[in-house]
Amino acid sequence: MTNQITPCLWFNNQAEEAAIFYTSIFKNSKIENISRYGKEGYEVHGQKEGTALTVAFQINGQSFTALNGGPVFRINEAISFQIFCETQEEIDDYWDKLTEGGEEGRCGWLKDKFGVSWQIIPTILPELMVDPDKAGRVMQAFLQMSKFDIEKLKQA
Repeated sequence: MTNQITPCLWFNNQAEEAAIFYTSIFKNSKIENISRYGKEGYEVHGQKEGTALTVAFQINGQSFTALNGGPVFRINEAISFQIFCETQEEIDDYWDKLTEGGEEGRCGWLKDKFGVSWQIIPTILPELMVDPDKAGRVMQAFLQMSKFDIEKLKQA
């Protein structure tokens, strides 16, 4: 085991569904293993026998764990995952898939149907933001956007 940091996403009872959803969207992704609740401990965890306890999965080589921990905690926007995209087609594809059943936000942010927050970012944005001649105009442009539009950012 390396010192890899693995985000653990806490779900009420949708861990397996979420892992299947995410691995269907991202290339080079897979479900590695699923542990399931048994009869033991039902009085504590309240999960039906056979329900996924944890789902270990990878997205582009990054390990994740999805946990069915019950309704004690809820996912919120305090943590988000950034996806850097080279083309508008990539942005559009991730945006369309991740907002299905979710909601659009501002400045490239969205929440998927599980409440997980993502920011879909063109790879050119950091470069545009460090150019003192362009940064203000670029910021004004993207503050008006939900989904980023690469051409409009370049024109700013």
